[in-house]
Amino acid sequence: VQLQASGGGLVQAGGSLRLSCAASGLTFTSYNMGWFRQAPGKEREFVAAISWSDRSTYYADSVKGRFTISRDNAKNTVYLQMSSLKPEDTAVYYCGSRYYTRDEYSYWGQGTQVTVSS
Repeated sequence: VQLQASGGGLVQAGGSLRLSCAASGLTFTSYNMGWFRQAPGKEREFVAAISWSDRSTYYADSVKGRFTISRDNAKNTVYLQMSSLKPEDTAVYYCGSRYYTRDEYSYWGQGTQVTVSS
């Protein structure tokens, strides 16, 4: 199983970025997908998740209204559209997959760096 995250970069506060996570080696439609992030010196935290059916989405309060998670099951890819970025959004962003009947994420991507300058 591979999760390949991409799309990170350097952006000014107020700007936008779209992260992508391409999955391979798993039955994509059997997995809920999520985005997490880890800032220097902090623990990894939940950002957003989307159900296997694409019918339910979940967001951390800190990103609600600014970030949108989506998935394209035909492309085995999950996206995170980030808008109105703030310096506190600076972190390494990871995508993860969770089998729809399980509670824990089992596979993780390598992470992509997002840096928001003030």
